[in-house]
Amino acid sequence: MGVVKVSALLLMVLVAQGVSAGVAVPYLERWGIYELDPDSMRVTQVFTSPKEISKLRISSAGDIFAFSMEVGGDALEICTFDMAEGEFTRLTENGYMDVYPSWSPDDAEIAYLSWPGDTLDVYVMDADGGNQRLLYDSGFHDADIHWVGDKIAFTRNSQIWIMEEDGTGATRLTDPPRAGEWGEAVLPFGDYDPRISPDGERIVFERMVDDSSPHGNYDLFVIDSDGSNEKRLTDSGWTQGLAVWSPSGDRFVYSVAAVDGEGRYDIYMMNDDGSQIRDLTSQHFPPGFLAHEPMFSADGSTIFFIGE
Repeated sequence: MGVVKVSALLLMVLVAQGVSAGVAVPYLERWGIYELDPDSMRVTQVFTSPKEISKLRISSAGDIFAFSMEVGGDALEICTFDMAEGEFTRLTENGYMDVYPSWSPDDAEIAYLSWPGDTLDVYVMDADGGNQRLLYDSGFHDADIHWVGDKIAFTRNSQIWIMEEDGTGATRLTDPPRAGEWGEAVLPFGDYDPRISPDGERIVFERMVDDSSPHGNYDLFVIDSDGSNEKRLTDSGWTQGLAVWSPSGDRFVYSVAAVDGEGRYDIYMMNDDGSQIRDLTSQHFPPGFLAHEPMFSADGSTIFFIGE
């Protein structure tokens, strides 16, 4: 575990590339955390790295990012970046794959996934990296965790599950057709990446509905947190998902990685009932710039994302 101060001057000396629409994307290294104003389309870089950044999450207070990154070796570790202080901190250092951090509601702890043995399991630690401990091991791979209130949603056996924040009471919520069956895509059929709404009442997730694309074809669904009232939000079958609620719970932002088999990484937004789908980036960002894993800021006015 270590803290590195990131120079504010370094982050200000940025090269910008743009397209004919005039939207500029600043960058230094290959990977970065960016902030996008969806009204003005102004983009600013918050953090930069030559190493891949993935599984980005922002604290409830909206000031600290948690993410996975290769640090000092080949294993992915959980790291944080404090925007106000400009501090990068490595939280895990165990040689295992540590991914998918999720903040506790009070920002005092971070749940995450670790692979120390035969399966990927749910762990939890203090926000400074201390007191790392196993929270839940189903005996299968557990993935895609999200912590809201006193509940943690996750993926198990290509289905959506939910449990208490202490790791007890795991309950299956979805049972999609062909769950766990391998086809021609990189993942089996099933449901993935649950995100609990801010009020804890609903969960959005993506379901692989077709394997005609090697990326997998997915649509977005929403259910009540007790597993009832499942509703399909999209019917395009694009490679899309990782939907994140707005703080008010009335919108999602999500990633579209491929359309009809054509690879791309763009940010989309829509209302929580599936209406008013809006492509935010494909006509604005430079060709070859990839936008991953969007999420709203704490007040919902801007969108943070990983840029490559």
